[in-house]
Amino acid sequence: MWAPDIYEGSPTLVTSFLSIAPKISISANISRLSIYGSYGATLQQIFFFCSIASMILGALAAMAQTKVKRLLAHSSIGHVGYICTGFSCGTIEGIQSLLIGIFIYASMTIDAVAIVSSLRQSRVKYIADLGALAKTNPILAITFSITMFSYAGIPPLAGFCSKFYLFFAALGCGACFLAPVGVVTSVIGRWAAGRLPRVSQFGGPKAVLRGPDT
Repeated sequence: MWAPDIYEGSPTLVTSFLSIAPKISISANISRLSIYGSYGATLQQIFFFCSIASMILGALAAMAQTKVKRLLAHSSIGHVGYICTGFSCGTIEGIQSLLIGIFIYASMTIDAVAIVSSLRQSRVKYIADLGALAKTNPILAITFSITMFSYAGIPPLAGFCSKFYLFFAALGCGACFLAPVGVVTSVIGRWAAGRLPRVSQFGGPKAVLRGPDT
């Protein structure tokens, strides 16, 4: 649970590094282990538990967030659960879906962090601060909306494809409980992540961008 505090307190570039680099490094090492050897049923069960716990925690905690970077942090926790789904399978198909998911996640995160970095120059910190974005910078608002819809797994965007491959691999290896949990948490995550594009496009009760003097 350190991730939200680190995301909120760190510079945006550091946030980007912490959200991408550890996941790629760990995924690469465990993928190498699974290809050239086997990590056994015990470790597979640990990945199974971590996947379910991360998906549930990330989805539920994101619903209560009011700050942009903290919401992204909890979405990142949820995506760790989706990524662990590939490890839970212990099959080549699971690793392939995992690699696809990592690539798509890294692309979405770079895009989202770049947008948040530009928003920070306008002192945008809370989700409600996005309310005037569609009027002040419509292109950025549309780009941010598409990125967050992809985060949420809205078809036919890339985020939906990554989750589809991961859940399909889970069903193929017999981990049938992971797919329904993933679908339910993904629906919850769609509501949480969907608040960002909804507020940026249609505004909210406090939809006012803060000026540099506030």
